[in-house]
This record gives sequence, structure tokens and C-alpha cells, in this order.
Amino acid sequence: MRVIISAGGTGGHIYPALSIIRKIQENDKNAEFLYIGTTDRMEHEIIPKENIPYLGIEMSGLSKNVSKSLKSIKCLLKSVSLLKKEIKKFNPDIVIGVGGYVTFPVIYTAKKLGYKTLIHEQNSIPGKSNKLLAKYADKIAVSLPGSVKYFNSNKVVVTGNPRSSEVVLATPLKKSELGFTKDKKLVLIVMGSLGSMTINKELEKIIEKFQGKEYEVLIVTGKNYYDDFKKIKVKNVKVVPFLNNMLNVLKICDLIVTRAGASTISEITAIGLPSILVPSPYVANNHQFYNAMELVNNKASLLLEEKDFNANNLLEKIDLVLNSKQLQQEMHINSLKLGNQNSTNLIYQLILELVGNLYGKDNK
Repeated sequence: MRVIISAGGTGGHIYPALSIIRKIQENDKNAEFLYIGTTDRMEHEIIPKENIPYLGIEMSGLSKNVSKSLKSIKCLLKSVSLLKKEIKKFNPDIVIGVGGYVTFPVIYTAKKLGYKTLIHEQNSIPGKSNKLLAKYADKIAVSLPGSVKYFNSNKVVVTGNPRSSEVVLATPLKKSELGFTKDKKLVLIVMGSLGSMTINKELEKIIEKFQGKEYEVLIVTGKNYYDDFKKIKVKNVKVVPFLNNMLNVLKICDLIVTRAGASTISEITAIGLPSILVPSPYVANNHQFYNAMELVNNKASLLLEEKDFNANNLLEKIDLVLNSKQLQQEMHINSLKLGNQNSTNLIYQLILELVGNLYGKDNK
């Protein structure tokens, strides 16, 4: 199978794209890939390290600023011209878009050239690119049921997020490997890979209030904020700048306090991890709030908005969950109902449908 895949801008787009690539490779050892991303966002560093052929194109998102928007349009026209040549040259069986503005010229051009196209939407509310690309996609995979209403129902399949399959397969760590007690409950507090300045400032005030609690706490600050916590010592709290083995750590947690990004939502629902969600108010269309509300409305999570993030509110919600086995079990069950442990398999089956079932495990 020959596959062009495009995703860019954030890990929330890039890592699901990598999960899809790995699933195709698992089933078709002869598969060939071309990853199309930007020249200046994080994918242009991550993807080549995975030994995946990479094509970078100059692209930027639309802006309210007229001059910036004109630049974006010029980049788009230039990219489409380049992509016509590159897509024909690679001659893919399918072209897949997994989010980010870089996907627009890729899927648009591929469809105009007559190639099969598939897009994946991670968030509850679709991003601008996927809204525009809906008519150019042969199939649309979505992570959350709430996304279906934004697209043509004949094209949409609820597959879940590809990252969910990876967390299910991850091997749990032993709590002792992180310096924690086997029989005590563990709360993970993490605000994305880069961390949050606003939340970390509040955590600096809150951290000593964890002293004496029956549970233990692991705080992931993000590399840029770790130094602010170095002098703070609380017996039952451990602070780290980042975790390379996040999926393995999730498997041993009893509760997570986190943002409501698409990948995070997919990971915690795949394993039914109770959560307190603190959606970022700085994202497009406030989509993290709507992601969070899918869980909250289904009694799988508690909501704590950033403007209300303080010691009293945080500790009250943590205690509410950890002091009630009934609530923990309810959140666990309801979270699992929203998750999908088979996402990459469902997406792979969609791909096979589009390319005509010519490729599978017998094509190794």
C-alpha cells in the first residue's frame, strides 16, 4: 500500500497520525509512506526521526490580520502547485489527513487529482481545516460521537482516536519505579506536554496543602516551569518536568487532573481513568471545553475551569472522587463507554474499504 499522510502543528494531530502509520505497517510490511507537514512546526523534527519520508511545505493558518491572511493564501496557492507534482509522483493508494491547517492543500489537491481521501477529526468540534475538507473526503473518521452532527452522516464513522489503542497496549509501571507507595492512591496532575504557566503558578501555592493527604501526587510541570518547583519539598508529592512514558504511568493512576485535548481524552477514556478536566481557554473555538463536556455530561469526569482553579476547588474535587469508591467506579464505567480500545483497527478497515481491500496481512 502506498500512503500519503498529513498532520501538523501539535502532538494532538501528529501522534494519532503516527499511530495510523504503525497500524498499516503492522498489517502490510511492504507499505510505503510519504508524510507531508510544514517546514517549521514540530512535525518536521518528529517525523524524520521515525525514518518516515517527509515533505515539508510552507503553510500558515488564516488570520484576522489582512496581511497575514494574504501571506497564507499565497502559501496555499504555491503549495497546491507543488503538491500536484509530488502527489502524482508518489501515486498513493490513499491520502489521509489527521488535522492541522497543513492538511487542507494536501487533501484538496489529492481529491482534485482523483485519489481516495480520508480525514480524521480528534475534537468534539471540528477544526477549520476539517470543516472545509469535509466535501473533499471520501470518508470522515471522528473520535467522539458529538462530532457526527457537523458532517455528512453518510461519510462519518465514529472510530475513536488512534492514540487510544496505544494506551491500552501500554505496560503499567510499578508505583515503586516512580518512588510511590504501592497501596496508596495516585493522582497525576499534568497540563499537556508544555505545561501551563497559569496552572503552575496556582500549583506553587497549592502544593504544600497536599501534605498529610492519604493519597500521593505526581505533578508534571513542563520543562519551562520545573525550576520554579525545585525548592518545594512535600513528602507525598513528586514533581517532574516531563514524562517519556506517560502512557505507562496512566495505567497506574487512580485520578488525573489534566487539560481536555483530544489525545488526552482518547487515552483516559480508553482505560476508563477518572478525571478532573481543566480545559484550556486559549484554544480555537474553545474546543477543549466541549471535549470536556462530553465526559462531564456522561458522568465520566468533573469539570474545573481554569478561572476557578485554586486550592479549595481542586482539593475538594480530588477528595470527592478519592473518598467515594462508588463515584470512582461510576466514572470508570462511564469513561470506558465513551472510549474506543479498537480505534486503529477501525481506521485500518476504513482504509481497506477505500482502497478496495487489496492490502492486508497476506501482503506482508
